[in-house]
Amino acid sequence: MTTLTDTAVAAAVPVRRRRSAGWLAVAPLLAFVALSFGAPALAMLGGAFTAKDPATGATSYTTANFTASLHGAYLTALLGSIKLSAVSAGIAAVLGLLLAQAVVTSRFRALREAVLTASGVLANFGGVPLAFAFVATLGNSGVLTGRLGLAHDGWDLYSFWGLTLTYLYFLIPLMVLTVTPALDGLRSQWREAAQNNGATAAQYWRHIALPVLAPSLLGGLVLLFGSAFAAYATAAAMVGSSVPLVTLQIADAISGNVLVGQENVALAMSLDMVAVACLVMAVYLPLQRRSARWLD
Repeated sequence: MTTLTDTAVAAAVPVRRRRSAGWLAVAPLLAFVALSFGAPALAMLGGAFTAKDPATGATSYTTANFTASLHGAYLTALLGSIKLSAVSAGIAAVLGLLLAQAVVTSRFRALREAVLTASGVLANFGGVPLAFAFVATLGNSGVLTGRLGLAHDGWDLYSFWGLTLTYLYFLIPLMVLTVTPALDGLRSQWREAAQNNGATAAQYWRHIALPVLAPSLLGGLVLLFGSAFAAYATAAAMVGSSVPLVTLQIADAISGNVLVGQENVALAMSLDMVAVACLVMAVYLPLQRRSARWLD
């Protein structure tokens, strides 16, 4: 006679087998991640704490690289990247939210599909092509610069605000893609209930919609900050060293463009960026989970 315990054990065996099969299926991905990200991270960590004697060639462990990465021009570049990322992400978050709301509430399905498709393309359009497009359009000899007389008004594309405008080109579409699912998750019954209780549109957004959307909005803001913080090719092709950024400083240190033998300092600055990225993800992931609980 089969007991209840025997039945439970028999039912648990297939579950264990499925879990084992799941781990085997994901093993190639884990191996790929370990080789692609783990090995470079360990090499970067080792080089950041290593110094090489130019006379003897001997290596030793030291924290001097980190000390150098947080002083002088390197610290200025790190703070410049944080400032540029925060400003461009904040502007893009506001404009992206307004555009996404207009798309979600539109009655024209073709408009929604067109905007979302264009956002998917433009969110990944960056680097040298984007820099060339802005230089040809709003540079010193750009088409719009000459026709609108922007140079006489003090416009300078190769500045902090010029680079911010360039970053908005791919950050706003990224915000649209990020916040549109959250806007779709707002229940129409919530608005109707608020209207039935005499609430205005402003009160609905202040007391209902924005509190529900807050985790998604903050998560999107953090995602935009990370995207702007890690951008390199666009700034390198457009402004060079006129705007201090940590990514450009790392490139100069590795290539010996300014000082020779600063490769390990560049690795230390890379770890500084990793630390900032980890802080960004530590904020983003809990917000994303909280937003999912509200909108499910």
